[in-house]
Amino acid sequence: MKFFRAILIASATMLLSAALQAQTKPHVDFPDYQFTVVKQNPITSVKNQHRSGTCWVFSAIGFFESEAIRIAGITDEKAYPDFSEMFVVSKSYYERGIKYVRMDGKLGFSAGSEADDVLDVIRDYGLVPQSAMSGMNYGTSLPVQGEMDAVLKGFVDAAVKNPNRKLTTAWKGAYQGILDAYLGPCPETFTVDGQQFTPATYRDAMGIKPEDYVTLTSFTHHPFYTAFAIEVCDNWRGDLAYNVPIDEFMEVLESAVMNGYTVAWGSDVSETGFTRDGMAALVDTQAKQTSGSDQERWVGPAAPKGKDAKKSAKPEVKSPVEIVPTQEMRQEEFDNKLTTDDHGMQIFGIATDQFGRKYYMVKNSWGETGKYKGIWYATENFVKGKSIDYMVHKDALPQALKDKLGIK
Repeated sequence: MKFFRAILIASATMLLSAALQAQTKPHVDFPDYQFTVVKQNPITSVKNQHRSGTCWVFSAIGFFESEAIRIAGITDEKAYPDFSEMFVVSKSYYERGIKYVRMDGKLGFSAGSEADDVLDVIRDYGLVPQSAMSGMNYGTSLPVQGEMDAVLKGFVDAAVKNPNRKLTTAWKGAYQGILDAYLGPCPETFTVDGQQFTPATYRDAMGIKPEDYVTLTSFTHHPFYTAFAIEVCDNWRGDLAYNVPIDEFMEVLESAVMNGYTVAWGSDVSETGFTRDGMAALVDTQAKQTSGSDQERWVGPAAPKGKDAKKSAKPEVKSPVEIVPTQEMRQEEFDNKLTTDDHGMQIFGIATDQFGRKYYMVKNSWGETGKYKGIWYATENFVKGKSIDYMVHKDALPQALKDKLGIK
């Protein structure tokens, strides 16, 4: 028995080792780029979601901060708004928990969501400044929400089991109590510059009209110029996106940025070409998710230093040549789970490198990390190939497209 057990353990160890090696994300050796900004729209400071799966709210809140700046014509950075991410998280988690129980647990319940969820919360509840609700109510300076997520999931699973055979009148309040304990209670009123607001009146004062925002996507399993709910777990509300051909999708994006708009962007970032150092290019190698911070999850741990550096050296892909994505490739990779709904960011500008290639400037939420202090440069091919969707103000759409989509 011991002999066979040893054989089994050795075989399992070898298989695990081989699997881990196969899942190692290769290093991409990018040249030393010199970027020239073509167009750059105002953004607020780079935030750090740290150990939370809430990129969707950090990216979308950054987008709405830029929208408030654009709408009001704010030129002084000291006057830029700073909206609370965790106000939105609290409202979203609450509504997701209610729906999860209502659907007997047949709904994804995790930290992930998407930009339209933020829009729904803003529409239904409003906005709150960071000064009124930081959400850091559990003893750390940056989000560390694994415990909170686990406690919330355990609670709603207990409610789904319904041991009393009838849900009590207390369970919703108890669930909200968990959220309040971790994130702090959502304020009903607050004061900004001597004026009192509610979340709804503050939203209105910031000029944000939820009905003015649309989401575009591009896949062939639904007809173009119709709206559908993208089939990803993070779209737990079933929010609709307008489906347009990929070339038109990219034309609208470029036009929007060049005309002063930013977008809330959902993308696959588990690609080899999406690096820790502020670069994103469409290199033909798949990556493995890892544990740890949200950044480590998608781009792997930081490169080792000192005596361990040589031991852990990864195979290099020199002078990477990009794939030129097509509509058919997008659909095939989405259907085969090679393009997944990984991460939300904000596209705010366009730049070119010294070779004349075009890049989209992206605000991330992993802190001021990497070569460009929290900003990524994503090639046009990467955005074209790996975008899930983006949200933008409807005025950024050309009238001809509005007419096709029935947008007023």
